[in-house]
Amino acid sequence: QVQLVESGGGLVQPGGSLRLSCVVSGFTLDDYGIGWFRQAPGKKREGISCIADGGLHKYYIDSVKGRFTISRDNANSTVYLQMNSLEPEDTAVYYCAADLDGDNWCMAAIEGIRLDETDYWGRGTQVTVSS
Repeated sequence: QVQLVESGGGLVQPGGSLRLSCVVSGFTLDDYGIGWFRQAPGKKREGISCIADGGLHKYYIDSVKGRFTISRDNANSTVYLQMNSLEPEDTAVYYCAADLDGDNWCMAAIEGIRLDETDYWGRGTQVTVSS
């Protein structure tokens, strides 16, 4: 049974950091593209970062470049999202997702395309950036 379980969210002050984790089970991490997405109240879900091809390809949206870093730990079947210099605009529910189409899916997902075709989703973790 495939599962993606996010953790690491919480309340943080502006300028602070959080590290999100996505633990996957039921499939081999290297075979899938793994992405991080977020959805703020009243807004569409957006792709923010994605990793594919065994970590060879990494993608970020412009608003998080230089602040967020995606990484993977195959031994622990976990994909991380290190988030630094957090801003109130980063407040959202953060989801991880996986798709067998790997790099092609990552490139589309970062643009907000093909999200409804994604193979698997986690349930999300809340990130709130507030003073």
